[in-house]
Amino acid sequence: MTTAPSAKVGTKVVSQEEWLAARRELLAKEKEFTRLRDELSRKRRELPRTKVMKSYVFEGANGSQTLADLFDGRGQLIIYHFMFGPGWKEGCPSCSFLADTFDGASMHLAQRDTAFAAVSRATLPEIEAFKKRMGWKFNWVSSFGTDFNYDFRVSFTKDEMGSGKPIYNFGTQTFPSEEGPGASVFYKTGGDIFHTYSTYARGLDILLPTYNFLDLTPKGRDEDALPHSMAWVRHHDRYSDGKMVDIKKLASR
Repeated sequence: MTTAPSAKVGTKVVSQEEWLAARRELLAKEKEFTRLRDELSRKRRELPRTKVMKSYVFEGANGSQTLADLFDGRGQLIIYHFMFGPGWKEGCPSCSFLADTFDGASMHLAQRDTAFAAVSRATLPEIEAFKKRMGWKFNWVSSFGTDFNYDFRVSFTKDEMGSGKPIYNFGTQTFPSEEGPGASVFYKTGGDIFHTYSTYARGLDILLPTYNFLDLTPKGRDEDALPHSMAWVRHHDRYSDGKMVDIKKLASR
């Protein structure tokens, strides 16, 4: 899902005064980054919107739900495109890494007129079984049998997979699995629903609090020696099994 170089751990030992000077220098760059991020967020909010014309219907714990139903009476909706295809034994470990934060975030998002839901192409029984195993409570619905995942470019057809080059992240890269991760944002006014934003790949990085914590440490994400980034990530009930994740094998599940 993400990749980031691990910085070399600093080995220089200095006095408190020298450290403070270096820290203040870095603080100036951090403040610049914060201003740039605020500006980027402003431009994101100013993106044009496109009206959702299709009538998508999902299957959830409370029966069939339309896209409008997922708003749960609110004006904004964030959907996480969870990598979990029909027939898979379990959801993507990397998406699960992120999903461990959804329950805590959802209750706070609701206070800001924003609903949250995860959507996967796996069938509802498959989703419910995995959700129970992981102990999650957030709204997670199945888009099985609909065009939703394909329309938002997080699922790929057999022809696309056969070509060896399924297009992902607005055509900037290919993806090795029939399912990909992403997040999409929708806005509702009156009876109309608009798609305002989608992000994929490293665009999801900001949603990973564990990575944000690790970025504060001397070793950072410490992934350089791994077969690929996030190879260390596993479902939270499997950290004792010692197995690394191979995202290229997900499609065969």
